[in-house]
Amino acid sequence: MPRLAVRHRRLGDPGPGDPAAAPAQRGTGRLSPARKLGVEEEFLLADPVAWHTVPAAADVLARAEPYAGTCQPELRASQVEAATAIRSTRTQLHADLLAGRRVLGAAAERAHAVLVSSGAPVLAGPEPPGGPDARFALIDGRYRALVSGYQACGCHVHCEVPDRDHAVAVVNHLRPWLPTLLALSANSPFAHGRDTGYASWRIIEQSRFPAAGIPPWFASFGEYRSEVDRLLACGALVDDRMTFWLARPSPTLPTVEVRAADAATTADEALLQAMLTRALVDAALADLAAGREAPHGNDRVAAAALWSAARYGLTGPAVDPWHECARPANELVALLLERTTAALEETGDLALVRELLARLSRRGTGAQRQRRIAVHGLRGVMRALAADTLSPL
Repeated sequence: MPRLAVRHRRLGDPGPGDPAAAPAQRGTGRLSPARKLGVEEEFLLADPVAWHTVPAAADVLARAEPYAGTCQPELRASQVEAATAIRSTRTQLHADLLAGRRVLGAAAERAHAVLVSSGAPVLAGPEPPGGPDARFALIDGRYRALVSGYQACGCHVHCEVPDRDHAVAVVNHLRPWLPTLLALSANSPFAHGRDTGYASWRIIEQSRFPAAGIPPWFASFGEYRSEVDRLLACGALVDDRMTFWLARPSPTLPTVEVRAADAATTADEALLQAMLTRALVDAALADLAAGREAPHGNDRVAAAALWSAARYGLTGPAVDPWHECARPANELVALLLERTTAALEETGDLALVRELLARLSRRGTGAQRQRRIAVHGLRGVMRALAADTLSPL
C-alpha cells in the first residue's frame, strides 16, 4: 500500500500535545462519533484463603457462562482473559466490561478461586504451568525462565482505523502519549510478596522481552512488517503476534492495539483507558487527514518517559517527550485531555472522562491505593483488589 501523503515535522516544531500546538480540531478529517473498539482484560486467579495465585484457569473457563464477549486462557494457568464484543458506544462497552468480570468472577467462585485485577501478582504461589495451547508451549520453550513466573496482566484496547498504513501512522502519533496512559493505569507496585518501588512493575517485567516498550517510528505498514519479519528471522519472536510494543497495528485487520495500561482495578478505569485511546486515535486521524504526520522523536527520551511512568505513576516526575525534560505528571495528563477534548466531545464522552479523571485524582491510581492498604498486610491488598474487580463502579 502507498505511504500516506502527509507532511513531516521536525522534532522541535510544535506537535500534538505540545503547549505551543492547538489540540486536534473538528472538521479536519471528520472525527467519527462511532469508531468501533474492543477491550481485552487480563486477570489473575487467587486462592480465597492464602490469597496467592493459583493455576485454576482451566477449571474457571470450563465453568464460565456464555455472554456477549469471550473468555479465554492466557500465558500462564493462573491467568484468564475477558474480551468484550466490538462496540461503538461507551454504554455497550461498559456493560461488556462488567459482564466479563461477573462471568469470570462467578466461575472462579465455583472453581474455589477468586478473580483479581492487578498488573502483577501481589502474592504468588509456585510457578504456574503455561496455558493450554501449542502457541503458549512455543513461547515457554523460547523464553524459558523469562516467562515461567511471568504473571503480568494488562488492559488492551483495540480501535478500528481505515487501513493498515493508517494504523502504523496512528501508532506514530500515539508514541508520546503511551507513558501517560500507563501512568494513569499504574496498578502493579507489589510482585511476589514485595514492594518493587515501582508503580508499574508489569512494564519493567515486559521490558526484558524483545520488541518491548515504545514502538519504533515506521513510515508504512510494509516497513513495520519488514521489521517484524527481521525479528522473526533472528529467532527473537515466536510469531508476528508476539511483539511487546505498547501500541501496534494488527497483522491482519485494520485496527490499532494499545497495550500500555496495567490491568484496571475497576471496570470504570478500563473504560477510561478505552475512551482516551479512541479519542487519541481520532485525533491522530484528524491530523493525518490534514497532512500532519507525527514527529520521529528521540527513542532514548521515549524510553526514559516510559521508565518514569512505570517508576512513579502520577506521584513523581514525568518526562515531557516534546521538550525532553522532567515535568509534573499531572501536567502531561492535562495535555492529554487537551489533545483529546475535540474527539471526546464528538463521541459524547468528554464529561464522563473528566469525571473519571477527577475521581482518579481524588482516590489515586491503583498503585497508590494498593500501597495505602498494604500497611495492613498484602493479603488485605489482594482482598481489596478482588472486591474492586467485581465492583459495579
